Parts: sequence; structure tokens; C-alpha cells
Amino acid sequence: MTAQPEKSLYEAVGGADALRRLSDTFYEAVLTDPVLAPVFADFTPTHVQHVAVWLAEVFSGPADFTARLGGHQALLRAHLGLAITEEQRLRWMELMTVAVEKELPDDALLRRRVVEYFDWGTRIAKDVSASAPGTDLGDPGPTPRWGWDGLA
Repeated sequence: MTAQPEKSLYEAVGGADALRRLSDTFYEAVLTDPVLAPVFADFTPTHVQHVAVWLAEVFSGPADFTARLGGHQALLRAHLGLAITEEQRLRWMELMTVAVEKELPDDALLRRRVVEYFDWGTRIAKDVSASAPGTDLGDPGPTPRWGWDGLA
């Protein structure tokens, strides 16, 4: 099966339910992973829900992260001070790729576009995480949108 490029990535992945399953599967692995568990020392179950809401907005679904959870600025601020290493970023990508393969439709292009978003986003998270909590990030602009051709 091939995704319909006329659909948004949000629609093609299966909407909110699929993104919740993806987040659940991913964080189940993360929290027991010796490389990543330390990054998520302050993890709460709400985090999984927030990630699914973020991804929905990024993939052109409902803009609830911006409306209810602080938008792009809040997401970036949450990464301040985490000091994410390249080893941790790469392990994050490995575990997310496994979750994508398990939870998203069997469509190579769709999966590739989603994983490309995560590669792009984890690089930003790693960069931001090197700054101390409370650092002024300036205005990062609106929540980014990721589509079939990458950053929209």
C-alpha cells in the first residue's frame, strides 16, 4: 500500500489514535533503555499524550499543541538543560524507527517521511538541550509543519 500524497501525513499515519500508539510504544522502550532512561528521569505519563498532540500538529492535524500546551516555544523550553548527547540522539532514532515500523501503516514513503522528521527534530532538540534552563530562545516562530516534501 502506498500513502496518498494528497492526504496530510496526519491522515496517512492514521490520525490521533496512531500517534498515541506510536508514542506509547516508543516511550515503553525508552524508559527501560540504559542510554535514554536518564534523559527522561522526570518523565510523566502526560508526556506521552503531549508528544502525540505535538506530532498531530506537526503532521498537519489539529493545532492543539499550540492552542493548549504552549506551542513551539514550550516544546523547545522543555529540552533546555537536558544535555542530550549524539549517542542518545542516535539511540532515540533507533527506538523511534522501531516504533514507526510497528505502529504506522506499511508504507515505505510514509515511514521514511516520518523518520526524516524525527531526524530533523532530534537535531534541534540536541542543540537546544545544550543551553541552560531559562535560556531565552527568542521567538522560534509557529509550530513547524512537516509534509510529504519535508519542512513545509
